[in-house]
This record gives sequence, structure tokens and C-alpha cells, in this order.
Amino acid sequence: MECAGKTALVTGSGAIGGLGHATAKVLAAGGADLILTGIDPQRGAQVAEDLGAAGGESTGTVRFVAADVSDVSGVRRLAVEAGAVDILVNNASTMTISLTTEQDAESYEAAFAVNVRAPFLLTALLAEKMAAGGGGSIVNVSSTAAGLGMPGMAVYGATKAALESLTRTWAAEFAESNVRVNAVAPGPMRTSKVIAAMGPDMGGMGLTTAIKRTSDPAEVAQVIAFLASDRASYMTGAVVAADGGRTAI
Repeated sequence: MECAGKTALVTGSGAIGGLGHATAKVLAAGGADLILTGIDPQRGAQVAEDLGAAGGESTGTVRFVAADVSDVSGVRRLAVEAGAVDILVNNASTMTISLTTEQDAESYEAAFAVNVRAPFLLTALLAEKMAAGGGGSIVNVSSTAAGLGMPGMAVYGATKAALESLTRTWAAEFAESNVRVNAVAPGPMRTSKVIAAMGPDMGGMGLTTAIKRTSDPAEVAQVIAFLASDRASYMTGAVVAADGGRTAI
């Protein structure tokens, strides 16, 4: 088991059917001890129970830490409660969909607080602990919206573009400490939240990709887990598209 003996913190993992949940499953199957986070303890308990129900797949422990990463003090408390980790997956995200002329300041601020400030603070607080333990791996979850001009996605795309820029900077800053930093940019993905908002066909978004379908979160989770693992030991500063060829065409 490639993650045995390692502790992984996955933000935005406190709900069934999301990318955080899928990523936690893959890391658990690799033997990692997991720290799940989200706002709702009841939903977080359901995710923890689901991971435990995986039978013999996981040899690690699972615990849930309630945390509101839109708040600076919430991020700092999460870092303290998490302690030393070997893997950090900055997955928590909020999306605002609005034309620029109709964008309100409140949701603009909320998007940057969760999508940029929270991973910035968590990385700053946990990377040094990783270095002290001999190294680690950080994976940031971006989006194809970071590199494509899509109406209504100005703010969300800007937050993800900022996260990709931070990925490259952190790779340079932490390389001597044996802390690798990479990002994954998913395309149209069938998370429970997106399906609830857009319906099963997700407005035909899958047809915008080269392979003409949306992804299951588990497919993207496999890419995240690869970057988090020692199999990607020579990768840092990379942004890996897991988008069905959306950005290739």
C-alpha cells in the first residue's frame, strides 16, 4: 500500500459524492490515515462511515474535523487539529457563476477566501511541518476554468488561475525541503452537487470534451492520488489536466 504510514488531509471532503470524498476513498485504499474536513459534522460522519464500510481496503484511521475554511481562524484551527501531515489536498472550493457586470462583491470575496486564501494559509502552516518530517506532497485542485474563457466564470476562473500560479511558486519555494506541490485541473465532473444543480446531463458539458462525456469523480481522484504518492516523486510544479481533452481541442 503506497500510502501506508502516511497521514493525508483532504479539505472539502465532508460530503458524500464529491471529489473530496472520492479522493479520500482512493487514499484510504492506499493505506493512508485520513483527516476529512467540512462544515457539517453529520455529513462528515456519513463520509467517515462510508470509508469505514469499504471493508479491508483501508488499513488507516479516519477522523473528521469540522472547519469553515472561509474564515481565517477556522483555517488556523484546522491546521492545529490536523497536526503533522504527509499529504495535503487543497480541494475545498466554492463556485460563483455570474456575468462580470452582475457579480456581487460578497460572493466575489467568498470565492477568493475559500479558493485562494484557505489553501494559501494551510500550505503556509503545514509545509514547514512536512519539511520537518522529511518531506511531503501538496495537491491543489484547480479547474479548466483557469485557462479557458467561459462567460459567467470570471471570478471562479480567476481563483483557480491564482491557485495554479501558487502551485508553481510553492514548488520552487519548497523543493529544497522535499515538499512537492502539483495541481490537478478537472473538466466537467459528475459530483453530487453539480448534478443537483444542473441535472444528470450537466447541460451537455460532456460534449465539450474530446472524449464526449463527463467524468466520474473517482477518475479525477486517481490522478490526485498519483500526484500525492511517491510514484510522482519527480513531479513538482505541474498542472495536470484531467478533463477528457477539454483543453486540448
